[in-house]
Amino acid sequence: MKFLPTQLILFLRNEPDRRNLRLLFKFLVVLLVLVLVFTVIFHLLMLREGQQHTWITGFYWTLTVMSTLGFGDITFHTDTGRFFSIVVLLSGMVFLLILFPFTFINFFYSPWMKAQEQSQVPRELPIETKGHVVLTRYGPVTASLIKKLKRYRYPYVVLVPDLAEGLRLHGLGVSVMLGDLDDPNTYSRVQVEKAALVAVTSTDPINTNVAFTVRGLSSEVPIISTCSSGASVDILKLAGSNHVLRLGEIMGEFLARRASGGDACAQIIGRFGELQIAEASVANSPLVGLTLRETKLREQIGVSVVGVWERGKFRAAQPDTYINQTTVLVLAGSEEQISNYNASFQVNRHMNAAVVIIGGGRVGRATGRALQARNLDYRIVEKLPERVKDDERYILGDAAELEVLKQAGIDEAPCVIITTHDDDVNVYLTIYCRRLRPDIQIITRSTMDRNLSTLHRAGADFVMSYASMGANTIFNLLKHSDVLMVAEGLNLIKVKVPGGLAWRTIAQSSVRQETGCTIIAIRSEGALSINPEPTTVLDAESEIILIGTVDAEDQFFRKYGGK
Repeated sequence: MKFLPTQLILFLRNEPDRRNLRLLFKFLVVLLVLVLVFTVIFHLLMLREGQQHTWITGFYWTLTVMSTLGFGDITFHTDTGRFFSIVVLLSGMVFLLILFPFTFINFFYSPWMKAQEQSQVPRELPIETKGHVVLTRYGPVTASLIKKLKRYRYPYVVLVPDLAEGLRLHGLGVSVMLGDLDDPNTYSRVQVEKAALVAVTSTDPINTNVAFTVRGLSSEVPIISTCSSGASVDILKLAGSNHVLRLGEIMGEFLARRASGGDACAQIIGRFGELQIAEASVANSPLVGLTLRETKLREQIGVSVVGVWERGKFRAAQPDTYINQTTVLVLAGSEEQISNYNASFQVNRHMNAAVVIIGGGRVGRATGRALQARNLDYRIVEKLPERVKDDERYILGDAAELEVLKQAGIDEAPCVIITTHDDDVNVYLTIYCRRLRPDIQIITRSTMDRNLSTLHRAGADFVMSYASMGANTIFNLLKHSDVLMVAEGLNLIKVKVPGGLAWRTIAQSSVRQETGCTIIAIRSEGALSINPEPTTVLDAESEIILIGTVDAEDQFFRKYGGK
């Protein structure tokens, strides 16, 4: 019932609906007049037969005959009366059983149901709406972003130009608003001037139009646009975008960063002010075969090992965590500390074989450029001739064929990176490559979040979700965000010291043991202390920066409150 006023407004706002309502009213008036006429004739005929009845009885007889109920408790005894009964019966069949349902359904019920549907997909947001995120398309990236916005309680709305699509998304629990993307009135109704962010994730021309339209209404609202072509970056910025994201390029860099280059160097994956988070593959380094306690990284280098990746699974670091050839360390430290780590543990690379990249699309080409920046050789396998460049590093053929993979060097390659946008194909190729080379490092792209676990089961060492990567990138650009998503399911969180931890040392708090989160920095009076000692006291007025998985973060807030 709470939507009744909205439905009435939508119903009465439409001129066709108002006209239909007038027609229905006229039909009901005609029906009522007909019933009254039949009631009067009933009395006149009954008087001729010598029967006396009240007006209520006459009205009752007319309705029972017209509705074909025909109780038979009141009857005529003459042919004239019986003929009149036939006329009333036939009139009732026409008016009550045919015309009335048809008129009611078409002139009232259907428009009313349409108004109910439209009330579920509003055409404007309340005037008091503010601090919300406006999304212009619902796809894998925005679906993943919506989950994160809900998790951190950011209001949002998805603009949809089509009512049917709006109803479908509403049925999925998505907050939507109806409006054309190229109409300035749409953005006025969505209160865009008070929005925290506008994320534009459609095609390059549509994104340019939207950015230009929004910027014409507000010079302050941040606009984040995605783009496919490098040529569109400058155009989108000229149109008013604050940030232009080439998600294909970013995904390529993410995939290449995870490739083992044989040099054991730490690769930066996130920054929080002066604090840097890095990942280091330790294959062939002196760290292999040691426990974290035995490495003495904190004492000798200053970096903290906050966790390790093993076959796509993140585990919080413990002193007795064992390091093997496939372990990837997650390090936290300053720029100087990360540099010291690389200087101490970088090994001379003895890798002559090229990395195999399957898929020569935007992500595959970006992965190749990122590998080249790391001085790593690569080969790209692509089956579409138009994507194959005049370059010896490109191989034309289907990666499902063994001869093509052998030509690419699968037998000696240290790593294969699968970059196609089809998750089913990626599962197939992951299983295939794992059977061919049980010892090879396999890094796979996933378009949809739901396929992450499937790809891990198929044999992938690392799986990067395109949807989560794009959502994380957009989320991290949200103004005043206290959460930085540095990897799949791994977050940095900035919070004020909870009351349950105030004036206790880090060692006494047992945060890592009890929640799985690690305190990697403390901000006090404007100064950031990176990798504080376990004896550091947590001032009640300070902020702590934690790193942990989503589950560990939930455990922290359940124990200490907040969020």
